[in-house]
Amino acid sequence: MIGIFIVAIAAAAASALMFASIISGALISLLLFYLAPLPLMVTSLGWGPLAAAIGGIIASGCVGAILGLPYGIAFATMVALPGWWLGHLALLGRPIAAAPTGGAAEAAPPQLEWYPVGRILIWVAAFAVVTTAGALLTLGWDAQTIAAELRRGLLKVFSAGNAQPSDEIEHFVKLLVVVAPMAATVVAMVTLTVNLWLAAKVTQTSGRLNRPWPELRSTTLPPMTLVALLVALGLSFVGGLLAIVAQLVTTALIIAYTLVGFAVLHTVTLSLTSRSFWLACAYTAVVVFTWPIVALVALGIADALFGLRQRYLRSRPPPLPAS
Repeated sequence: MIGIFIVAIAAAAASALMFASIISGALISLLLFYLAPLPLMVTSLGWGPLAAAIGGIIASGCVGAILGLPYGIAFATMVALPGWWLGHLALLGRPIAAAPTGGAAEAAPPQLEWYPVGRILIWVAAFAVVTTAGALLTLGWDAQTIAAELRRGLLKVFSAGNAQPSDEIEHFVKLLVVVAPMAATVVAMVTLTVNLWLAAKVTQTSGRLNRPWPELRSTTLPPMTLVALLVALGLSFVGGLLAIVAQLVTTALIIAYTLVGFAVLHTVTLSLTSRSFWLACAYTAVVVFTWPIVALVALGIADALFGLRQRYLRSRPPPLPAS
């Protein structure tokens, strides 16, 4: 138990310092800020959710005491809670019921069915939506107030102290007011996903990951996710605060289907000799140009509707026997 407390305190200190580094204004602090959940996730995966919960409570209290209550609440909701809960979900497993066969098989330990990666992605999307919506609600409780406060803040940033910003800046800020909430959701979704993947890699490398590495290319989202995406997309046009929240949900689910699209791509390229090259090209195109993400979303949705991966795997010829 003492070891768990020591690990929890160390993770709390690292995570709190990474989060608080954003007040320095240095460019590297932005990277540290986004990686703030990583120590708590490593703790949760390697030493258990209890250690991560203790570390999250300690870090939230310290951040709140030093920087103020709003920062403490922000740390708890954006860093501590996702770090603890996602690590907890990744370690959830239940025994798979199997018919007894007698002999040594009865004494074998039961196989476990681990919490599906697709459902973890839905939780990541939920955290991204809640944290972004919470940040917007600090600006106001209706769409007009939120838009006005966003516009005022962005004009202050881009006008560089000029009393009257130019027309170009006005148009750019007007566009940013619409795009910024969705962009923040994308950033939250991607950073939480990357942090969880990095934490799993770190604990696996250290030998403390208490579960087998999941087959990520078989990731699927729950069937009702597509229905939720369509409903959120429809509500995005009703106006008001409901439309803003629906746009955040739509954005988060689109990113989830993008990740599923990558999983489909990893599956259907299994037989290619230059597979690594084509996958690298796909990742580079998405990062550099952004618009290829549309093709990946379509691929993820098509797989959900038509089972592209199952069809591909069924049609693959069996591997040649080793000589």
